Amino acid sequence: MKITIVYDNEVRSGNLREGWGFSSLIETPNIPPILFDTGADSPTLLHNMKELGIDAKRIGKIVISHAHSDHTGGLRDILEVNKEAEIYVPASFRGKIPGRKVNIVTGPIEISEEAFSTGELKGIEQSLAVKTDKGILVITGCSHPGVGEIIDAAARFGKVYGVIGGFHGFRDFSRLSGLSLIVPCHCTQYKSEILELFPQQCVRCGAGLVLEQ
Repeated sequence: MKITIVYDNEVRSGNLREGWGFSSLIETPNIPPILFDTGADSPTLLHNMKELGIDAKRIGKIVISHAHSDHTGGLRDILEVNKEAEIYVPASFRGKIPGRKVNIVTGPIEISEEAFSTGELKGIEQSLAVKTDKGILVITGCSHPGVGEIIDAAARFGKVYGVIGGFHGFRDFSRLSGLSLIVPCHCTQYKSEILELFPQQCVRCGAGLVLEQ
């Protein structure tokens, strides 16, 4: 399994562009890739995808964590390029996507054989729970419902070993104890504290980061 950070506030490569938002690509053998969120704007997203060798037409499913513009900004142009991808949005998403198959997510559901939605939590946001050989890897957008609540929701699919994504204002750092992988991205207010507290488990996020699990 391969997870690539496509859009983030920071970059890991000089050829990529940063932006206030988040997007990641999940690739597993024999299954079309899943795009989780689309960043804040199409030019940055599409530029980074091109630089990373990601073919937008190959994306099989697009999952939107929540309706905020820093996670949906690139959606319209991706859909212009990719005419087939199935779309998953939380029930609180109010945008119209005419002519496409759109799955409205309320409770936990299977997205693919290896990826599951936590369901919409606290009426605003869904996260992904991805099955790997090491356990469940959680991918979040902004973690508005709370990182602890998201970990608890993802744990229904197996033992959680890692979390990637925006942590927002999360500061109950004890909830991260026992995790093997921590990748605070995007809107993480206390990123420096988390990196300092968990130096062995943390990986610095940024567009261009590739994790193979």
